[in-house]
Amino acid sequence: MRRLGSALLAVSMLVGCGAGSEAGTTPESGSTTPSAEQQQAPILTTTNVDVAIECSGILEFANTASYSLLDRYLPSNVVTNIVNRRATAPFTSLADLSSVPLVGPTRLKQLEGGARTMDFIDADCVGILDGIAISRDDQAAIVALVNSIDDSELHDVLPDAWNGAVNLLNTRPFTTAQQIADTAGIGEVSFRNIRNSAILSRPLEALFTAINAVPSNGSYGATTLRHFDWWNIASAGHYYRDDKTCFGLEPTSVPYGAAIRPNLADAAEVRAEVQRAFNYVGGDTKISATVRDAGFANLDALTQGRSFKGCIITYENDPWSRNTVHIYVDTVNGFSVMTETWWAE
Repeated sequence: MRRLGSALLAVSMLVGCGAGSEAGTTPESGSTTPSAEQQQAPILTTTNVDVAIECSGILEFANTASYSLLDRYLPSNVVTNIVNRRATAPFTSLADLSSVPLVGPTRLKQLEGGARTMDFIDADCVGILDGIAISRDDQAAIVALVNSIDDSELHDVLPDAWNGAVNLLNTRPFTTAQQIADTAGIGEVSFRNIRNSAILSRPLEALFTAINAVPSNGSYGATTLRHFDWWNIASAGHYYRDDKTCFGLEPTSVPYGAAIRPNLADAAEVRAEVQRAFNYVGGDTKISATVRDAGFANLDALTQGRSFKGCIITYENDPWSRNTVHIYVDTVNGFSVMTETWWAE
């Protein structure tokens, strides 16, 4: 059963695209009947909130349960503080709840237990892990990402948790998000970064899938990627021509022979290159407007005001073809985008 508290309903939450959706084939008609794939698509958290909508019953329980009911699960002094605070304004997040005196991780888990026992949440809510309440679909996405992500990307997603990244790589595969949260070196900031990397770019990933699915006639084409091993791509050598310009990389990460550009990339540069790849394959006529608009809106939301390190690579394996690669990696949270366009005579 899904119970949505009025406090959380004030927080905007949109339904994200599932990894299994067939991007690029969304009908343009006004039909509202969902396909079998759409019906089975995971419902993912789509913004950087600390409560998945499937877990909003935790907040509803804190906001509406009587003093005596809360007192079954929490010490009386904690209940008094919660009841006094909610009289001024309802709780809208776990961070909000945690601002109440004496409410820390242990008390939040006790509230979660009460909410589950009283049927405010069910199995669709996995629970609170490292300061965020995740859904069952969020968990599946988190586990899939950690089990498959490349070394270079994971370290960029966890820039301040080097040991945590190493421990995840050495311990995987995982089957639950709890196992990931319990890994040494993974804390609240790290776990949230992983969650965000796993679920917040699904509309953009759908757009990339659509771009990649446009068939080539053998003369030109484009590839766009959200998750990739940028180091292996940037450090690869090419036989005929191999021009590289990089920016924002640590000296030990600069590929051999690369020129250094002093300025980082910004949101406008990243969007321009994704737009170029989209245009290169004739996206306006070959890709659903719904997928296009959602993907670019998602890209804009994830890149606005951000700075990116990366490389621009032009290579030729023979005199009759050319590939151009743009790699962008957020310098703080590791969000990454790669485009590659090519032509051949």
